[in-house]
Amino acid sequence: MKTMANDIATNPEELVEKSNVFVEYVKGLIPGALDFAVDVLIALLIYIIGVKLISIIRKMIQRMMERSHLDAGVKSFLDSLTKFALYFLLIVFIATRFGATTASVTALVGSAGLAVGLALQGSLANFAGGVLILVMKPFELGDYIITDSGEGTVMQIQICYTRLLTVDNKMVVIPNGKLSDGVITNVTKMEKRRVDFTYSIAYGEDIKKAKGVIEEIFNADEARIAEDPIEVFVDSLRESDVVLGARIWVKTEDYWTTKFRLQEQILEAFSREGIVIPFPQMEITLHNK
Repeated sequence: MKTMANDIATNPEELVEKSNVFVEYVKGLIPGALDFAVDVLIALLIYIIGVKLISIIRKMIQRMMERSHLDAGVKSFLDSLTKFALYFLLIVFIATRFGATTASVTALVGSAGLAVGLALQGSLANFAGGVLILVMKPFELGDYIITDSGEGTVMQIQICYTRLLTVDNKMVVIPNGKLSDGVITNVTKMEKRRVDFTYSIAYGEDIKKAKGVIEEIFNADEARIAEDPIEVFVDSLRESDVVLGARIWVKTEDYWTTKFRLQEQILEAFSREGIVIPFPQMEITLHNK
């Protein structure tokens, strides 16, 4: 400690010179730091203004889509795509404020996109499936569909997933890639739907009487579409019973209520008319030796 103090005391000119060098170095940093701070403030200002402009542009596009009466799923997809594109342009513009060239930013984004694409091949397949669904429109919001992955009412059509609500109030989320590659049965696409019934009667019963009972109830039902014929026929002959088939056409929205109502009415009518609905049975014959 004494030696250091002696050095400082004996070399005051050297200490002053080093102090001056340090001060000049700090002064040299100040303009650069100020310039960087100004650039950051300008970037923040550009970002805030850009966010406001993006919001205005999205609202304008949404009003245009509402006037064009596009499907709700297409509106959601286009809005998401517009938002992504506008924010990408805003980020590129801000990056150029810090000296980055547009070409270098585009190359960097392209490289990152390639890496992300390789890592998320399944998600990209779902994205492509979502585009196909929105373009081809095999179903729309509110339709009841049956797929290999589940069935229910379509509640949301998103870019990568479609959400179905089942009849027992469960939410089923299905990747769009599976929907676009699989078989889809759109139950509510058509205005009318055929209701199919099968009824079993015993072999000893009067078939014409049973058919007449079914036809009478079908003709009296208010949900029946009068222009379409009623069909009642012998569907099959089984070991213990005769199976009668019956068909009636109703509006799609009346399908389930009509099916449940007519099932109950036919059961009551058979019981009232004395028409036996058999249960499985087997005849066993014993031979005495």
